[in-house]
Amino acid sequence: MYKALDLIQWAAFALSLLAAWLVASTQERRRNVGFWVFLLSNVAWTVWGVHTSAHALIALQVCLAALNLRGLSKTK
Repeated sequence: MYKALDLIQWAAFALSLLAAWLVASTQERRRNVGFWVFLLSNVAWTVWGVHTSAHALIALQVCLAALNLRGLSKTK
């Protein structure tokens, strides 16, 4: 049986897919929301990475969060 922390990877997975769908929208508001959802997925993946000691995943999420912040600033 999964522990609660083990389920975080599936939430992070779903958030990542939703964010990608939103960012690909032609509507500025949806794109903007998509970057926020991407940032939430970065947090979820980082929690999962800490839980599993996946240091490369944590580093990747920090870098992707920086890129998502850059994208967020460019949607305005």
